[in-house]
This record gives sequence, structure tokens and C-alpha cells, in this order.
Amino acid sequence: MLSARSSRTKADVLVIEDSPEVQRYLRTLLELDSYHAETASDGEEALQRLRDGYEPALAVLDMQMPGMDGLETLQRLRELRPDLKVIMCSGVDDPDKIRQAVALGAQAYILKPIQHLYLSAALDRCLDQHAAERAKARLVTLPAPTLSRAN
Repeated sequence: MLSARSSRTKADVLVIEDSPEVQRYLRTLLELDSYHAETASDGEEALQRLRDGYEPALAVLDMQMPGMDGLETLQRLRELRPDLKVIMCSGVDDPDKIRQAVALGAQAYILKPIQHLYLSAALDRCLDQHAAERAKARLVTLPAPTLSRAN
């Protein structure tokens, strides 16, 4: 049974993952949480989707892919869309790779196999951060009103 919240999409998410099985799994998890998911099989396809005008709020990016790996893809995503929130996913718990991903601007790093709870928390945190940044950009400072006292 679908909940009432499933009729409203939270955000668009681009899943960049070379494994069709993992793509399907992530799409399912994202749709359960009311996200709209699109997929790309590698970094070059993801970059082309963005060049063609697709504007997701978030990307879930695999670290190990043939051709362009996740770090190179992340670097090129940053050049194309500096505001894109990125969650890295990897089957390897390598502190150097994690540091590199964070230095390149990844907001989170999740180990595979991906657990629904961890993915949901990372996505929510990225969206909250995105909303706070947008609100801050719209923040307008008004001069304080001058109060006069009647004597």
C-alpha cells in the first residue's frame, strides 16, 4: 500500500552506477522515500545528461566504475554544477578515498552494501543543507525601524 506522501516528489536524484542491479535497488529505495530517480551507467553519461539540461538536486555516485572513476566524475560534476549535492558510494572503506571525495565536495560517503536508513539520512541531510543555502541566499537584511517616543 502506498502512503499519501508518495504522491509528492521530494527531489530529483541522479544515480550514477555501472551495475544494473544496484541501479534498480537504489531506484527502489529512492522511490520508497518519494524521490524521483534517473540513472546513468557511467560518469560520461551523467555529465552528458547534465549538459543536456537535466537538473537533479542530488547525485548518488559510485566510486568504482570502468573508465572514469567516481572521483574524476565528481571533479567534473563540480566544474559543471558546483551546487549539485553528491553522495559517494563505495564497497571499499578507504580513508584516503573518503578524504579525496570530501575534498572534492562530496556531502556524504556511504559504504556498500547500501542500507536504506543510511541512504535516507544522507539524502535528507543534503536536502536540508540545500534548503538552508537557498534560504540564506534569499535572506534580505532590512534596516531596523526607527522608533519615536511621544513626550
